[in-house]
Amino acid sequence: MSVIDDIRAIAAGFGVTLRHMLARPVTIQYPEQKRVPYPRFRARIVLTRDPDGGERCVACYLCSAACPVDCISMQAAEGADGRRYAEWFRINFSRCIFCGLCAEACPTLAIQMTPDYEICKRDIMDLVYEKEDLLIDGCGKDSSYNFYRHAGIDVTQPRGEGLEETPPVDVRSLMP
Repeated sequence: MSVIDDIRAIAAGFGVTLRHMLARPVTIQYPEQKRVPYPRFRARIVLTRDPDGGERCVACYLCSAACPVDCISMQAAEGADGRRYAEWFRINFSRCIFCGLCAEACPTLAIQMTPDYEICKRDIMDLVYEKEDLLIDGCGKDSSYNFYRHAGIDVTQPRGEGLEETPPVDVRSLMP
């Protein structure tokens, strides 16, 4: 009985192989015909703006900490109004594995993934994108989200004087 079952299994495997060998191949002529990616496809990373037109990135370094290949680097700065921003932001797409962990870690929705999968360059240094290359004019996927309005922090006033804010505590007063 076992020999007959083995022959049936081998015949079934050959049948699958034969069906695929005789099937007509599906070929896409790439530069002329482009495959439409799935809606949740993750490819190129962009930096978005909030509805007021300002940069969403507050340089919290969560994206660079979440990146498994360490391809994101930035430098934080603080504006005159107290709002943090990325003085410079850099992604090395030659190292990026497009996992999307940076977009998931971003609390301000500044980093978002687009379905643009054509990122091929001859020189590897052309794959290092600066902040000016990554920053787009739109809000991305959520056009109504503004981190500073959502967080309830008013950056135009000194810290602790905004609505529903308590003044900062002097840590020296907590000592015994």
